Amino acid sequence: MFDKLRPHQIVRTIYDIDLQELKSRGIRGIITDLDNTLVGARDPVATPELVEWLDRVRQEGFQVVIVSNNNRSRVSVFAAPLQLPFIPAARKPMNKSFRKALSLMGLSSRQAVVIGDQMLTDVLGGNRMGLHTIMVLPVSPKDEGFLTRVNRTLERVAVRWMKRRGIALWEERK
Repeated sequence: MFDKLRPHQIVRTIYDIDLQELKSRGIRGIITDLDNTLVGARDPVATPELVEWLDRVRQEGFQVVIVSNNNRSRVSVFAAPLQLPFIPAARKPMNKSFRKALSLMGLSSRQAVVIGDQMLTDVLGGNRMGLHTIMVLPVSPKDEGFLTRVNRTLERVAVRWMKRRGIALWEERK
């Protein structure tokens, strides 16, 4: 069970992801969370740095789909100006939204990665679908809602359990 919570990679931010390495492995699509992965949970629009990164991602030939548990209004206000497809109210870690994202991109699970800041939604959902999972540290952990705080508490418990068994290879987040 805990193997499904373990990301394949953990990086500080999306900007630390080695796009060339992903490309060399045949990855052509990125399924990304929105809140606290791309921007803070209360940030309505992309930062200039994020716009530049997304432009680079597209120039490298990657497709990007935002898959968020947040509502349509929040996600569309963010994604529309960037001309990014999105799936709101995704109910991650359920498979349906990940399947839909793969379908939108016309890719298989071997050709895409999931990027997110939560083990219990992004990582678990991606791993259940056989996707390569990349966990980032939260952009702004102070902006988290009640359910996210509960998830963070459960994540800390899972990480401690894995560490005791020599499974986890990353430092526990605070």
